[in-house]
Amino acid sequence: MKKLEVIIRPEKLEAVRQAMEAVGYPGITLTEAEGHGKQKGMTQQWRGETYCVPFLPKMKLEIVIADADLEKMIQAVTKAARTGAVGDGKIFVSDIRDVVRIRTGERGEQAI
Repeated sequence: MKKLEVIIRPEKLEAVRQAMEAVGYPGITLTEAEGHGKQKGMTQQWRGETYCVPFLPKMKLEIVIADADLEKMIQAVTKAARTGAVGDGKIFVSDIRDVVRIRTGERGEQAI
């Protein structure tokens, strides 16, 4: 099993959610986050003053999937989230050793 941590622009949330659901995984965990990558934030002007905004709003989605579904999920998320501009986000992939569904006690991929 794999855990995907997907960091995206807030305006891409609905498109990414629909793409994930379309490939068979409607269950996700969502966290509002702030951060920056190589762009180091953003400089804005307002009423003649220049302001540096070091952290930009992002959405973090977490999902655990079967190993066999990894590539199709990455492709779906990438296609839905891409704008071609700096700050589109990242997908982090980690190994998951086990999952337990608390309600039933099921373990492994049956618990996803």
